[in-house]
Amino acid sequence: MAAALAVLIFVVAFFFIATEKADKVKTVLIAAGAMAVLGLIPGDEVFYSAHEGIDWNVIFLLLGMMIIVGVIKQTGLFDYLAIWSAKRSRGNPYRLMVMLMLITAVASPFLDNVTIIMLVAPVTLVVCRRLGIAAQPFLIAEVLASNIGGAATLIGDPPNIIIASRAGLTFNDFLVHMAPIVVITFVLFVALTRVLFRSALRTDPTSVDAVMALQERRAIRDPRLLVRSMIVLTGVVVGFCLHSVLHVAPSVIALVGAGIMVLVSGLDIGEVLHEVEWPTLVFFMGLFVMVAGLVHTGVIAAIGDAAIGWVGDDYFLAATALVFGSAILGAFVDNIPYTATMAPVVEDIVAGAPDPGTGQALWWAFALGADFGGNGTAVAASANVVALGIAARAGQRITFWQFTKYGMLVTMLSSVIAWIYVWIRYF
Repeated sequence: MAAALAVLIFVVAFFFIATEKADKVKTVLIAAGAMAVLGLIPGDEVFYSAHEGIDWNVIFLLLGMMIIVGVIKQTGLFDYLAIWSAKRSRGNPYRLMVMLMLITAVASPFLDNVTIIMLVAPVTLVVCRRLGIAAQPFLIAEVLASNIGGAATLIGDPPNIIIASRAGLTFNDFLVHMAPIVVITFVLFVALTRVLFRSALRTDPTSVDAVMALQERRAIRDPRLLVRSMIVLTGVVVGFCLHSVLHVAPSVIALVGAGIMVLVSGLDIGEVLHEVEWPTLVFFMGLFVMVAGLVHTGVIAAIGDAAIGWVGDDYFLAATALVFGSAILGAFVDNIPYTATMAPVVEDIVAGAPDPGTGQALWWAFALGADFGGNGTAVAASANVVALGIAARAGQRITFWQFTKYGMLVTMLSSVIAWIYVWIRYF
């Protein structure tokens, strides 16, 4: 009965989010409240449990990076980069899109994909405004690129960190096994974007001429603050890359960086906090509580147990189920709590594998499915939600289905490519 109620609440809430018949923040808060009132979440533990509650590491990572980006915005750096990008691409929309996607995909394996979206999205909004073109297609393409690129390393996508911890995999393991298929998938994705966004890849020659005449250096409003900000940001990035060595959570690194950034900037704290996407943070908290209801009532575990019973001793079938099953389920449940919940189930399947190589292949199938499934819908990954929040704040609203119609297609294609890769390399 409890499981049925949890599923009903989740499905109804997801319906309102997907159809946008109600504000998504209000929807998740009402759904989370219903889960609590009906006893479908683990009481006070929803605020403390790592597996059945709000993931505060994600919330505080986002908060810290939002503050950092808010300070950097005051320097004029995003305007500078926007003008530079527009001039480099000579106003050609497709060339500009490829340039921004490449920057995003190359940076995502070393920064997490949420962080890179928070840095690239403001640049995208400015350059599109300068060129007089809609920013939505560019933002969607960047998010899809970040979720693909982030799959390449242990630190690039939060699900990878969870999987590495559970499976005992190293940074180099991810580079050897995940990076090759990520490169192949990204190259095919870049070619696909020419078709996906062809109707949006047009611009006004007058706007291009105006942008080409601009001097990007004049966009920098506070050179001294820019230098200080870049020093702090560099320290944060290094901290992200070394967090597994330092044994300090990325969220702590982001918060410390945010504190130092505010300190050295001399800006009014109210002005900085105004840049924080508070609705996005609240949405995440509500979504985590909704998913906790599915976890606590055993819905996710039941799906996993059913999968184990279905695949039996056929480990290629198990790998197939992990690739496509994770891509499908991860598209509707944020892939961070999904991965945390399903990791023990995968561990049980791996324990029965005939040899270590087969067992490790199942982990890679799981990682590829969870990472690429993050592109499935507008709420499938943290980067997606953050990008939609930034777009809405800038008056470039992206609807749930506007994102999802592209995301679903890219997820299907990337999952098929991942499945072929797993089959050829491991089976």
